[in-house]
Amino acid sequence: MTMTRGFASNPSDNVRIAYEVDDGTAEATSRHRETVLFVHGSGLSKASWRGLGYVRALRDEYRVATIDLRGHGQSDRPHTVDSYSRERFLGDLEAVIDAVSPGHPVHLIGYSVGARLALELAAASPERLLSAVMLGGSSAPMRGQVGKLFFPDYLEALRVGGMSAFIEGWQEHAGRPLDASTRGVFERNDPLALAAYFERSDDEPGLSDDELRRIHTPALWIVGEHDHPRLEHSVHAATVMGARCEVLQGRNHGSTLGPAEPVIELIRPFLHEHAEVGQRS
Repeated sequence: MTMTRGFASNPSDNVRIAYEVDDGTAEATSRHRETVLFVHGSGLSKASWRGLGYVRALRDEYRVATIDLRGHGQSDRPHTVDSYSRERFLGDLEAVIDAVSPGHPVHLIGYSVGARLALELAAASPERLLSAVMLGGSSAPMRGQVGKLFFPDYLEALRVGGMSAFIEGWQEHAGRPLDASTRGVFERNDPLALAAYFERSDDEPGLSDDELRRIHTPALWIVGEHDHPRLEHSVHAATVMGARCEVLQGRNHGSTLGPAEPVIELIRPFLHEHAEVGQRS
């Protein structure tokens, strides 16, 4: 297995974005392969994709790249709200794509906020993408959605009490303890960076139906049947775009990604269908 780790810098503010590229086996690296770039959700990291088995499932067929969004994981973690504008995030993705797949577009697969970024990159820089897969995503305005996902006073908890207060409030609002894995992932976050990120995210306007209609990048929406309101948002966006929307039975937002096998079974043929010209079998 060949693994490359590095950082890509956003030229607009020099924030460094951590990435990994898994080239699979030596036999796999001997031929040209397309790159699949995975983008995680809020509070998570690139390790999520490896832990759930997505990297292992695709690495013999594709170069598999994962990133830590700004404010997360090993990437830089600015504390200013303006550092988390969509323009900054899209600049990060462009810098990473230039680093991991120079001269070639990629398949972009995003979960939650990663799904929104995949959609917005398809709108802003379609030449960089072969396809976009939105997992548990939405094109709707974000206003109020972070508080609904976690709990109403999440910003105060992060800024005053840190990650422990945030996790305690989340558990109380959910009425049950977080599983050990989720708790461990969130405990590694910088609370002030996460607060700045969430505050800016809450102001995102989303994409209008007219903007969705102008997206011509091949798109696949995948969402859990109990993931409200993202189920309705995903079905609507897919309909407007003329794209497919697959519903994962029995899953909510938090369980969208696991187990991975049924999701991979939906993604793999879609990637094959939208291979780069000259790579189609």
